[in-house]
Amino acid sequence: MRELTQRALDTATTQGAGYADVRVVCRQDEQLTVKSGRVEAVSLGETEGFGVRVLVDGAWGFASSSRMDTAEADRIAALAVRIARASATALRRPVRLDDRPPARGRYETPLVEDPFAIPIDEKIGMLLDADARLNAVEGLAFTETMYHGQREWKTFAASDGSETEQVITHVGAGIEANAVEGDEVQRRTYPDAGGGYQAAGYEFVRSLDLPGHAEALASEAVELLSAPQCPSGRKTIVLDPSQLYLQVHESCGHPIELDRVFGTEASYAGTSFLTTDKLDSGFRYGSDLIDIVADSTAAGGLGTFGWDDEGVAAQAVPIVKDGIFVGYLSSRETAPRIGRQSGGAMRADGWNRIPLIRMTNVNLLPKPGMSLDEIVADTDDGLFLQSNRSWSIDDRRLNFQFSTEVAREIKGGKLGQLYRNPTYTGITYEFWRSCDAVGDERSYRMLGTPNCGKGEPGQTGHVGHAVSGARFRDVQVGVGRW
Repeated sequence: MRELTQRALDTATTQGAGYADVRVVCRQDEQLTVKSGRVEAVSLGETEGFGVRVLVDGAWGFASSSRMDTAEADRIAALAVRIARASATALRRPVRLDDRPPARGRYETPLVEDPFAIPIDEKIGMLLDADARLNAVEGLAFTETMYHGQREWKTFAASDGSETEQVITHVGAGIEANAVEGDEVQRRTYPDAGGGYQAAGYEFVRSLDLPGHAEALASEAVELLSAPQCPSGRKTIVLDPSQLYLQVHESCGHPIELDRVFGTEASYAGTSFLTTDKLDSGFRYGSDLIDIVADSTAAGGLGTFGWDDEGVAAQAVPIVKDGIFVGYLSSRETAPRIGRQSGGAMRADGWNRIPLIRMTNVNLLPKPGMSLDEIVADTDDGLFLQSNRSWSIDDRRLNFQFSTEVAREIKGGKLGQLYRNPTYTGITYEFWRSCDAVGDERSYRMLGTPNCGKGEPGQTGHVGHAVSGARFRDVQVGVGRW
């Protein structure tokens, strides 16, 4: 790899690049799916290539290839320079990068069991066992169990002397039970919709114990068919981590992406209500209990690494402190525009995509005092909501609606009646300002989103969110139909 990366850098600088970096990425994927007792899919894949990014006359150029030889490194580097030089003719704002020390070292995801060393038939056997236990409950229409493993080997080098190697491993698994009666469809998932993911080894999948949770999950899906519709009105709600993490993702993670704020995602993913005039102005994002940090060092997070894809070291960046908005997800290009250093949030989806600002692990920090169970016990009248079913949010990340798979009535601090088709709506900063309880470390969980979309051409990002559950007052709750 060193010969290839050095050749690309030498060619780029010789051709006129003021700065150049190169990433070599090999990705291994394994996906297994069982549906209603049958093995539906066994997918094994591997892809390898390199991408060269250069700055010429204040403009970016990028080119990539899957041919791994020095002649191709010369061609791709020269192509990237030509693209940058052409882009400079239409430049609106010259790119200025912040300073950082050369990145050097090696990082590897900590794990106990290598997921790619576990036999496929053992993994499929676990999924079939969980599926059989789901289908032992009468009344289900169809079921699904899944496993996903991904590993990336990444080499990064830059013309400033940076040189890093990383091995990143992610695993995920989950089960789904679906019950149908007439035009009524009810779904329950575990550990959350789309499966549970972490940066870890196969030990994480074992810890989920999918077979052990199957029967209760299936029974609840069937029970939802005859459950009453969720009542409407202004109510107190308590969000389980399986829902709260997506609330954080959509209404906190996306609006703090600084490239979005500057308008570069406007034609595809939208902009942000968190304009730069709100930074350092005392803008109240939430109640005093809300502390949010973008932490790429957090254990188990899908957004955890040693360095981002432009060589900035992993770090924890404060986003909201005591309810006040204090920071963004940023890059070496965007951070200087607000007088700051890069927070290390540039990540690319493989070797043939240019890095973009992406969420790392955007975490809602726990608060000492009450566990999630104690928050429920402290609630006289409300609803406990679990597991996302659908979501909608405007392109500025301000007005939102979420529906969850299940709601339970809270009366006198105890969970009671099961409700189907719950929804809730709000305005982002009003919603977070209404939070009056955040769970402590006892319910703090790292969850992951493996399919966050951004960019043109499209990129899929793996991002993490650690949350502990929280309570919100006076929230509009309604009823959704599918």
